[in-house]
Amino acid sequence: MNIFVINSGSSSIKYQLFKMPSTSPICVGLVERIGLDDAVIIHKIYNNGEEETLKFTLDIPDHETGLNEVNALLTNPEFGVIQDTAEITAVGHRIVHGGEFFSTTTIITPEVKEELKKTFQLAPLHNPSGYRGIEVAEKIFTNATQVAVFDTAFHQTMPPQAYRFALPNSYYTDYNIRSYGFHGTSHKYVSEQANDYLGKSDTKLISIHLGNGCSITAIKDGQSIDTSMGFGPLSGLIMGTRTGDIDPTIVFYLVNTLGYDVEQVSNLLNKRSGMFGLTGYSDMRDITKAINEGDENAKLAYDMYAYRIKKFIGSYAAALNGIDAIIFTAGVGENDTLTRKLVCENLEYLGITIDNEANSTRKSGIREINLPDAKVKVLIIPTNEELEIANQCYTLLL
Repeated sequence: MNIFVINSGSSSIKYQLFKMPSTSPICVGLVERIGLDDAVIIHKIYNNGEEETLKFTLDIPDHETGLNEVNALLTNPEFGVIQDTAEITAVGHRIVHGGEFFSTTTIITPEVKEELKKTFQLAPLHNPSGYRGIEVAEKIFTNATQVAVFDTAFHQTMPPQAYRFALPNSYYTDYNIRSYGFHGTSHKYVSEQANDYLGKSDTKLISIHLGNGCSITAIKDGQSIDTSMGFGPLSGLIMGTRTGDIDPTIVFYLVNTLGYDVEQVSNLLNKRSGMFGLTGYSDMRDITKAINEGDENAKLAYDMYAYRIKKFIGSYAAALNGIDAIIFTAGVGENDTLTRKLVCENLEYLGITIDNEANSTRKSGIREINLPDAKVKVLIIPTNEELEIANQCYTLLL
């Protein structure tokens, strides 16, 4: 079963093609800078363990043009991986926000598309782009089943005491204001990998997804019971450019005293804050370099970043009534030694201790970096959201 996975952004399209049930992609690619004169396609083909990379600079005015160019690469007589689009069984779409309308992977129908439009107000930067990807894919892959996989779906198992806010009830019933959570596809994937590694499903896990966006999730017996991101992806942990949790009174101060308008507040909290606001850098490698050069702001930023994660670990340990394992995943979680070290320091009371040598040793696949006698496993698990989307499509259509 050929499953084509699309992650459509406002000016980009990420894609992978899987021949399921194989978990290795046949090809992966990225179309970026859509709408600009110097748009780029990077297309990688995997054949018998070898990788071939193709790169093109093209005029790609819109997503439909971009996906047509991708289709031309997929079916190219010389290096294509399929002969015709009819060979694609399903197209899996990453949709950031499903609201309360969607709690599971869903085959896209005209009725589903109408419901999807209602989620635009919940994720105005993401869901319209995802919807655009669906409409374009329907034109190109006419024989394929279109499937939506929602980042919020994994968190639909949270109990009301976790997802409700202490606002008047009508704000929930009339306006759907509640915590939805994000990165669910990643948290689901790595938690299942952890359960396989531990050899059981009745587990208490804390999954820490650290990329440019960051979130942490408490997972009990395979189900999300609480997560740090809420109504939108701004709350919780300190991130690359986002504040994470702040006192809401600051917003009133910015508006009433400093004269900010709504757009300026949003820009400050989402794009100019987090590690970037504290250090001038959003890439942890640059911040680590600054620390090594004696930059005190960079050191403080790292301490704040790790401290916020530690506080959530403590609160989720209470919510779970114990921990079997914590999981580090995504770009920073998988690769940043210093973050993992700072997060796990002084958590012996919870049974968390790490082996510094194991933490500093790079290996592929799942890595266990706790001390041998530690009560809690500390795991590094590479995330693979595209594979998880393909798996969900495959399971749905079997």
